[in-house]
Amino acid sequence: MTIQLVNNRLNATNTQCNSAINNSLYESGYWCAFCNLELAGLQQPLPAIKTLGASIIAISPQTTRHTISTVQKHELTYEVLSDRSNMIARQFGIVFQIPEYLRPILESKGHVLPRYNGDESFELPIPATFVVDRDGKIVYAFVDADYTKRLDPIEIVSILRNIPIVSKS
Repeated sequence: MTIQLVNNRLNATNTQCNSAINNSLYESGYWCAFCNLELAGLQQPLPAIKTLGASIIAISPQTTRHTISTVQKHELTYEVLSDRSNMIARQFGIVFQIPEYLRPILESKGHVLPRYNGDESFELPIPATFVVDRDGKIVYAFVDADYTKRLDPIEIVSILRNIPIVSKS
C-alpha cells in the first residue's frame, strides 16, 4: 500500500477509499500504553465503520516486526502500516523529536525508540485521526499534542455518517 499527500489530498493505492485513518499509531508504538488502548478501542466501532463503506488504517513509525507484534497483541482486524522514518507523518506535519534530555529517561523505562522504530532519529508522530473522503480529501482532522487526548472511536462513526458520499446502510 502506498499513501502520500498530493496537493493536500490523500493519495492511497491498493486500499478502499472513504477511510477513517487513525494515525495514532500515528501512535508512538508498541511500548505506548495510550496508543495500545486506542488501537484496541478501535475494534469496537469497526463493524459500523465497515457498514458505512469505510475502513480504518492505523499508521506507526515502528518497524514492520513491531507493527506485526502490535496487531497480534491486540488481535486487530484493520490495517496497521509501518511508516519508516515518519515519511507519511512528516507530510501531515505531525512529527516531533524527543528532546535529548528525555531520551535516557525513556530508555531507563525500556522504551528504546531506535529498537522499535529502526532509526536513531528519536522522532514520533503526534497522535492524530484523519477522516478522508473517496476523493482523498481530509474532511475531518483531530490532532492534539497532548498524547492523552484521542478522538473517541464512536465519534468516527458519527463523522462518517455525516459525509454525503458514505452509504447510509
